[in-house]
Amino acid sequence: MTIQHAPPQVKVARPSILEVLLDYMKTTDHKKIGTLYIVTSILAFGIGGLLAVGIRLQLALPEQSFLVGTTYNQVLTLHAALMIFFFLIPIGLFGFGNWFLPLQLGVRDVALPRVNTFAVWLFIFSLILVITGLANGGAPSVGWTFYYPLSVDANQPGVALLMVALILNGIASLLGSANFAATIVNLRAPGMTLWKMPIFVWSIFATSLLQLLSLGGLTAAALVTYLEIKMGLSMFNPGIGGVPVLMQQFFWFYSHPAVYVMLLPYLGIAAEIASTMARKPLFGYRVMVYSILGIVLVSLLVWVHHIFAVGLPESWQIAFMITTLIVAVPTGVKIFNLIGTLWGGRITMQTPTYWLVGFIFNFLIGGITGVSLGMIPFDYQVTMSYYVVAHFHNVMMFGTAFLAMGGIYYWWPKMTGRFLSEKLGMWHFWLFMVGSWMTFLPQYILGLLGMPRRYYTYPEGNFAWTELNFVSTLGALTLLAGGIVWVWNMIQSFQRPIIAGPNPWGGFTLEWTAASPPAAYNFAHEFPRSFPTERPLYDWEKNGDTLTPVDPKTIHLPVDSIWPFMTAFGLLLMGYGLASGWFTNYTPGGGLRPFFAASGGHIFASIVLYLSFPVFFYGLFKWAGTREYAVPVEHHHLTKYDNGFMGMSWFIISEVGLFGVLIAGYVYLRVIGAAEPPVLRPNVWLAALNTLILVSSSFVLHKAEQDNHQGRYTMFRLGLLITLILGAFFMLFQVYEFSLFGSETDWKQNLWQACFFTIVGLHGLHIIIGGTGIALPYYQAMTGKMDKYNHGSITPASLYWHLVDIVWLFIVAIFYAW
Repeated sequence: MTIQHAPPQVKVARPSILEVLLDYMKTTDHKKIGTLYIVTSILAFGIGGLLAVGIRLQLALPEQSFLVGTTYNQVLTLHAALMIFFFLIPIGLFGFGNWFLPLQLGVRDVALPRVNTFAVWLFIFSLILVITGLANGGAPSVGWTFYYPLSVDANQPGVALLMVALILNGIASLLGSANFAATIVNLRAPGMTLWKMPIFVWSIFATSLLQLLSLGGLTAAALVTYLEIKMGLSMFNPGIGGVPVLMQQFFWFYSHPAVYVMLLPYLGIAAEIASTMARKPLFGYRVMVYSILGIVLVSLLVWVHHIFAVGLPESWQIAFMITTLIVAVPTGVKIFNLIGTLWGGRITMQTPTYWLVGFIFNFLIGGITGVSLGMIPFDYQVTMSYYVVAHFHNVMMFGTAFLAMGGIYYWWPKMTGRFLSEKLGMWHFWLFMVGSWMTFLPQYILGLLGMPRRYYTYPEGNFAWTELNFVSTLGALTLLAGGIVWVWNMIQSFQRPIIAGPNPWGGFTLEWTAASPPAAYNFAHEFPRSFPTERPLYDWEKNGDTLTPVDPKTIHLPVDSIWPFMTAFGLLLMGYGLASGWFTNYTPGGGLRPFFAASGGHIFASIVLYLSFPVFFYGLFKWAGTREYAVPVEHHHLTKYDNGFMGMSWFIISEVGLFGVLIAGYVYLRVIGAAEPPVLRPNVWLAALNTLILVSSSFVLHKAEQDNHQGRYTMFRLGLLITLILGAFFMLFQVYEFSLFGSETDWKQNLWQACFFTIVGLHGLHIIIGGTGIALPYYQAMTGKMDKYNHGSITPASLYWHLVDIVWLFIVAIFYAW
């Protein structure tokens, strides 16, 4: 291992906090963006951890009054939401993914660097939105699952804010996932095929695909819940024939795959640590890749095991029990791969290795208890008990989170150029290992003894409840001590640094050829074109291949820009306005009232909502009006498609998923006879006219693209203008139809109409989004920002517009023709 003590430092002027903040607001450097994700996630982990300690202090003894009633439920909701959506998912997928995906692929940045900047700040702002809810009407108290009808109770504060934050966070996550997928397909180092990528890259690719496929379920659940709070639109209200369990179906369609979104990146980290520390190739590389992809497929087919007890047909339950057992197979294969990699290796027992071994042991126990919950009779007995709490934390907290720690210890020298203290790392590890078992093993037993979860107290006298809860609380305090040691270790690494060389662990993947920490351009060399295996550094050393130096002055990087940040800030303002205000004064309990009869907070938030639109659109158009590179740069494309097209192609999967979930829900309601159309339905002739308009606009836009490629820029601009005009006519007719149909019947009393306004209205929002997308290249063309070297955003905008048109054809079929 290459370690040397820091030489005397030459004093240089340190940038001010304001300069650093401005740099991170403007940066397109994937490493700085990864740092933002990691720091924000650790902050969320700290807040969520302190909330967990509060929960355990309340439950340490019977009849405590530290946290009671709604306050307890608010703390419980925030703890879960922060840990899941703002720590485990983002730090693995987007923190480590942003940092090391381009480095392991041997490229200088991601495919869409400014989209990356926008996504990270939207993620940060969604967290700010959740935290500010504490001072703005209270945090939500409905649990992270926000089950219906509790979530639309007029007495529940903060639910709308949580829904908006989840949707904004989801948009950021989808953009980041599409960006990663485009980077992997389009921007690998020359010679690196898909089957020669490091396993961590495969894990990020699979996780991104899973996010794109499944996140529409959570978005649909949050969107319909939000619309009922703000407008009374509902697909779940049993009073008008809706099905409350449908909300759970939407929610768990994403939230079980989310378990694997929280797992797959860390399995990639585990594989990297195992191979490096055992000085061996990964055992069963291809089998592990197939297992990861198999999990992506099967994890989409197991969500019902979360709701076995709601009364679903037995055939459904048995089918999903079988798929639950099947998904354990590729998961077990990956654990076998890790053990096989360590077996017989010359293992270096450093801190990352301890976290890896701890994960394997802990996750094995958690996986076995997960299989037990997949067995229907056993699940009936322990559902909604502390057995489920123990299992989930067994898999996530002292399973997956162990690899989050392992990844930090493993890559900290590369990220900072410094080592973390091994002594403090051992204290951190053993406090977490002992604390985890002290916290959650008693909860398994409590669940089997009948203690229900989500209760803020319990009576004295139940066998062993008091003793087990007290031990569990001591375990939580032990975890808190471990967290303090971890933070102190990171601080100490900067105050008393031990400098790390480029490859301190003797790794075999491309990130270890960069400096520690890497320069902005990542590599000052080119790689050999031969990639015999996924361990290129080992292969090149064996074959005598060398790296070719490159003059850093010849490297062109994306230009930093403040406008993605400003666009995300506009959405923060919009999110606050949508959550705490609205265009009208409607409440679930009081219905529609005069606008100025609302509270001052509602009126203020509504004003912020109106002000957010110019901020958002100004930032967006300024973003579009500044070129990504100062000079024309030849991007390395492994396909014939540019990065914008590739990114949008992957993102469209998520849009199909969102509409697919909502349309599937409507079709189910229609088939069972709950959503019967009213006698007076919207006119078919108007839908036919709108269809003609949209289909015509797609042909016009396609012709405009061809004109752009052939250099006929005047016709290109005219085609974009005609497309915008046709889109405007479509929206005018849609608004007319909505106004007419809305005045004839009450959507709060008719399920079919509620489904119509929800799905068709969402499509109208996508028309506005798509029209804005078309307006951006039109603005670029009118201001001279597009030429034969710079094609602007026309390709992704065109692709999105064609998607919106295709979705409309499905809507016409299910609402107007059926």
